[in-house]
Amino acid sequence: MPTPAEWLSDLAVFAEVARTGGFTAAAGKLGVSKSAASKAVARLEARLGARLLSRTTRRLALTEAGRVLQEHALRALSEAEAGQREVEALSASPLGTLRVNGPVSFGELFLAPAIPALLARHPGLRVDLSLEDRLIDAATSGYDVVVRIAPLSDSTLAVRKLSRNRTVVVASPAYLAARGTPQRPADLAGHDCLHYTNVSRTEEWRFKGPRGPYSVPVTGSFESSSGNAIRAAAIEGLGVAIIPEFMVAPDVREGRLTALLEAHMLPPRSVIQALFAPGRPTPPKVRAFVDHLAARLKEAGLAPA
Repeated sequence: MPTPAEWLSDLAVFAEVARTGGFTAAAGKLGVSKSAASKAVARLEARLGARLLSRTTRRLALTEAGRVLQEHALRALSEAEAGQREVEALSASPLGTLRVNGPVSFGELFLAPAIPALLARHPGLRVDLSLEDRLIDAATSGYDVVVRIAPLSDSTLAVRKLSRNRTVVVASPAYLAARGTPQRPADLAGHDCLHYTNVSRTEEWRFKGPRGPYSVPVTGSFESSSGNAIRAAAIEGLGVAIIPEFMVAPDVREGRLTALLEAHMLPPRSVIQALFAPGRPTPPKVRAFVDHLAARLKEAGLAPA
């Protein structure tokens, strides 16, 4: 039983023989031997159980079965050529639908705002963005790009490290003016500290010291499972927050928040990274999105990984 590729190859030879009226001319056009062209047509006739060509002393003529097959062969070859052109176009520029998955807070702050400029630059692109904090299986999820801010376990995937995931302590200028600025972690005992409940040990914040990491107990009047809610509360002067840098980098740069205790912060334990299927070359739509996101993070003042 011939494979689809073998069947299409023999059809291409038959169509050229029918067009030129001879094996010699068709073989020269296709870059194969006259014998190979003759065998391709003979295979088709054997598979179909029908004579496709009527051989005369001067040229070859199509039989009725040959005329029917030629019509279908030309359509099949035309579709194959159209498919090739479309794939080549996809390989040359970012086209089609790009499916992206990422964490909620990061997605709302960086992924969603980055998309309009990307689409304006690449009109043939469409983005399907899914945001969730559930840790999906990036290798089997069906997404073109998965943005992760967590330790990586998917060793089969290609990885582009975009930025360090640094944690910072912040408070609004108004809060600091009213309550004073902590100079060392122990000073947090006299401050209203905002608790992010999606992490363990919310009532202890960890810092680095001369003898290694240590914990400082903190208390406060507000807690939330939403990082965006903690950020908003800090901007409004409700207290001091410890939060991923990506969530507050623009606020610090523009003066809505002030970074504190920077010399005491632990090194980043993970990075912001883009995961996608391995292979060369990387699809243009994936490459365009990842490059665009990396540039946006750099513009936000986040340190490269």
